[in-house]
Amino acid sequence: MTYQEVLENARKTILYCKACPECNGLACGATMPGPGSKAGGAYENWKAWRDIRLNVDTFAPDIPVDTSMNLFGREFSLPLLTGPIGTMLQYSREDLTVAFNDGVIQAAAQERIIDCFGDGLAPQTVPGALASMEKYGASVIPVLNPMPNERIIRSMEEIEKTSAFAVSVVVDSAGLNLWRHWNQTDQGPGSKTVEDLKLLRSCTSKPFVIKGIMTASAARKAVEAGADAIIVSNHGGRVLAEAPATAAVLPEIVDAVGGQTRIIVDGGLRTGRDIFKALALGADACLIC
Repeated sequence: MTYQEVLENARKTILYCKACPECNGLACGATMPGPGSKAGGAYENWKAWRDIRLNVDTFAPDIPVDTSMNLFGREFSLPLLTGPIGTMLQYSREDLTVAFNDGVIQAAAQERIIDCFGDGLAPQTVPGALASMEKYGASVIPVLNPMPNERIIRSMEEIEKTSAFAVSVVVDSAGLNLWRHWNQTDQGPGSKTVEDLKLLRSCTSKPFVIKGIMTASAARKAVEAGADAIIVSNHGGRVLAEAPATAAVLPEIVDAVGGQTRIIVDGGLRTGRDIFKALALGADACLIC
């Protein structure tokens, strides 16, 4: 299958997405739940990485480049994680959630990178992804939405029994609770305090990752809560209109907590050059969705 055939199939199958030559959030505008975002946030994320320029300096040893990354004591081929998508039913004409996660988890295992999957709304999402994780021997991080603590703890107890590499709670999606993204549930997400996150952190022996950090202050709170890693993310620009791009806030977050926790960044990253820029700004790894 050629890449052009992939694009043609995508236009037939994926709602909202126009299968553009480069995913920059412009063609899908403010549609929901695709990459389209509030007040052009997805585009701002994408553009911020484009605006960072690269300098040329070839005075270096002529040896192979080492792209490997060590995270929580495990070696990976790239400083790259796949981004979590919770429910494919909102993106496609049929619910492909389990099949989607299975395909991405298989590919992540083959390429020796980390897969993140979202818990979503469909009850089969988490069990399906965990089954794929075991089938392929993949390094997987379940990413849980900020539902009531009792519900998160139940999910973490189930995850604790598996070989999941780490567990993550995404805090920024509390800002999605007025969207139709959450109209299908009577338990929408809400904000979390440092004490809430300390409680959740105590419920797992696995590395604990907090996703959705956009300020130095929030990064320090995540460290206080016990985060082994944070993900600098504005949920693809879909949470708050006129919020800054992730590339714009990454340096101040690195300055605030660099060395105290691992720092991962997402939002608008598309190429190896973008990953290079993120690492140069102080990130340990990138997440691409």
